[in-house]
Amino acid sequence: MERRTIGAAALGVGAVGLGCMPMSWAYSTSEQNGEESLRTVHAALDAGMSLLDTADMYGPFTNELLLGRVLRERRADAFVSTKCGLLVGENHIVANGRPGYVKRACDASLRRLQTDVIDLYQLHRPDPEIPVEETWGAMAELVSAGKVRSLGYCAVGARADRRGRTGERGRTPGVHDRTVGQLRRIQQVFPVSSVQAELSVWSREALETLLPWCMTRGIGFLAAMPLGNGYLSGTLTTGGGFEPDDVRARHPRFTGEMMAANQPVVAGLRRVARRHRGVGATPAQVALAWLLAKGPHVVPVPGTKKARWAAENAAAASLALTPQDLAEIDALPEAQGSWD
Repeated sequence: MERRTIGAAALGVGAVGLGCMPMSWAYSTSEQNGEESLRTVHAALDAGMSLLDTADMYGPFTNELLLGRVLRERRADAFVSTKCGLLVGENHIVANGRPGYVKRACDASLRRLQTDVIDLYQLHRPDPEIPVEETWGAMAELVSAGKVRSLGYCAVGARADRRGRTGERGRTPGVHDRTVGQLRRIQQVFPVSSVQAELSVWSREALETLLPWCMTRGIGFLAAMPLGNGYLSGTLTTGGGFEPDDVRARHPRFTGEMMAANQPVVAGLRRVARRHRGVGATPAQVALAWLLAKGPHVVPVPGTKKARWAAENAAAASLALTPQDLAEIDALPEAQGSWD
């Protein structure tokens, strides 16, 4: 698989990463299977998907424990990316960016992952009660201590940035303006190696300011939810429903009405895929290849808990879309329905 670089340290990773969250968190508990998840991680590494993206909150903690079972055998094959800064309660999630907590969280993640160093340590969300520079400074000390190789920042997301947006000189602020402001602040403390934010064919807000900001600075961009929570794969049944614990069961874009309304987006991906029938391209691969074409530092991180989907996602790295393909995808209609 093609290799891409993340940050000033030029850390190399496979062009497509593996999002590990669905194995332990947020998607259809009945379909979670530890042994199948282990096979999925091994299949991803075999295919060159070296970046394994997890977080201490997934499970919580069980996702890191699962990856640790693979890493104790294949640490040299993997680029380990985990996150800190969110605590999971019984019915709530809260941010904790206190320096002491961040350092304890890192030590706990190292133990669960069965490794002595984390390749990319990401701040999952900033704590509104702690200056983000303090949290980032504590994370930088982990690099100095040799426990972490590089630092990444997870964008707060379109939903949070839309709340409380205020005009500036008559201009409507971009969705990620607040995130860019925080990135400028922490960049003064320690280099940002990567930014993770949602970006896909049906959620393109990051193209406005966030991705350009990263590209001009050589910062890696990890495209989260690159397949639109599975919708862009074309494998979901419209109106099929989701298990109560599945995040999509409460998502405005996954009502039967909205899934039907957004079918033209998937239909467009299918049209492009048919032009690559010789290599057996799928809509999901087209969606990932579109992202890879957005810049040399873009690394889509599709989440899955099944080995066959990991193999399919990995193959997207070798799908060469034509200028006509890319223009056609760019021209697809905007997704309907609130993302909030």
